[in-house]
Amino acid sequence: MTHVIRVPNAKIALSTASVYPERTPDAFELAARLGYDGVEIMVGADPVSQDIDVLERLSDHYQVPILAVHAPCLLVTQRVWGRDPWAKLVRAQKAAERLGASTVVVHPPFRWQRDYARDFEAGLARMREQTDVVFAVENMFPLRARGNKVVPYSPDWNPVDHDFPQVTLDLSHTAVSGSDAMEMAEKLGDRLAHVHLADGVGVTNRDEHLVPGRGSQPCAPLLERLAKAGYGGLIVLEINTRKAASRTERIDDLAEGLAFARLHLAASPASK
Repeated sequence: MTHVIRVPNAKIALSTASVYPERTPDAFELAARLGYDGVEIMVGADPVSQDIDVLERLSDHYQVPILAVHAPCLLVTQRVWGRDPWAKLVRAQKAAERLGASTVVVHPPFRWQRDYARDFEAGLARMREQTDVVFAVENMFPLRARGNKVVPYSPDWNPVDHDFPQVTLDLSHTAVSGSDAMEMAEKLGDRLAHVHLADGVGVTNRDEHLVPGRGSQPCAPLLERLAKAGYGGLIVLEINTRKAASRTERIDDLAEGLAFARLHLAASPASK
């Protein structure tokens, strides 16, 4: 009987959001220094994150591939790349195609984006027919105020039960929503195309994005489960380092997150 460690082909990327308040070029530098397989570009207020020419040059200079693009669909990025949500997705798609990224991460529409929300599922289906880029809809979370649950997304904050062929599972968001991340992954099956690796303890209305292993989420069991299943999607470290006391502490957090992912993506020994 031989015990074999199986390591999946999944790549581990660094979200450029993980280095904030440092900027997009710093994410490329640190991804190269620490040995990440690539980066996910969080398109946001940083002008570099919006500039495809500059991103190409950064990727070439640091020899760090761009593996995913996160469309500017946060509340704080409502004006980035214009105000039309469909135009943003088209631009994200074109950016991904040019940069060689396989995935665009997108959030469910906000409720006040009524036309966009009404056509969201059908519109994504139309876009998928025009490109090989994967649109992976991310799980979000409800808000709570005075004992009431408020859902700012349409059709829902949780894409699991909707007709999205590809989904991003964010483990900080499962903490906020009080969701069972392992159950969500099981329900998604092959539709789980992208993982935002982070942690949280479930503080009300707070999206914590802790270093994996520092919260209550099943980060290790999920990675081990994905490894055993031969997961071939992308694992993206998306943590909050803005409170790091120094750059050294930020780098230590990013290194710890990468080590955690690599350790737990080595599946438990399988007998042959």
